[in-house]
Amino acid sequence: MMATLSLPKHSLPSLIPPQTPRTQSPRNPTFLPKSSESQFHGLRLSTPSSASIPSSFSAKSAILAKVNKGQVPPSFTLKDQDGKNVSLSKFKGKPVVVYFYPADETPGCTKQACAFRDSYEKFKKAGAEVIGISGDDSNSHKAFAKKYRLPFTLLSDVGDKVRKDWGVPSDLFGTLPGRQTYVLDKNGVVQLIYNNQFQPEKHIDETLKFLQSA
Repeated sequence: MMATLSLPKHSLPSLIPPQTPRTQSPRNPTFLPKSSESQFHGLRLSTPSSASIPSSFSAKSAILAKVNKGQVPPSFTLKDQDGKNVSLSKFKGKPVVVYFYPADETPGCTKQACAFRDSYEKFKKAGAEVIGISGDDSNSHKAFAKKYRLPFTLLSDVGDKVRKDWGVPSDLFGTLPGRQTYVLDKNGVVQLIYNNQFQPEKHIDETLKFLQSA
């Protein structure tokens, strides 16, 4: 006699646990590390955790500076690499080259500082003083100046107050401090403004050319 197989009343498919369809999670965009160094222009980058443009960013504010040619810029008193207070008014009566740069010890800023150093005698011959300004503190400036034998003044603008007062534009949606040079005449009036983030040594060429033709 042949045995018969009796199945439960529920069907086989109901015995198989329901499968939740897999949804492919979107691939997260890859961001740069929080702190990285650009070999192109030698800046330490501080990358935000979001790729979106900051809501406070304005293309107009990033391009237009507060200090323009023909104006007397806001005065300041900052500490130099030796911790001594230095005022802009101290240099009145002679041309002054004031260059804002992003940071000590980055490749681009080192090239720029060394180019100013190598042409320093030419600036002196033109009767001009050279002043470099960044947000680094006096100790950083001292080490930077000593390492590269910089003969000119470096001023510490911690908090970037002077940079903001002068309206130095930033780059890459405000993530990189701007690299901008001003030439003031003996009366303290701005006669030249030169901005070039990616060719730091061009600042020396342009300012010297202007001073020598004045």
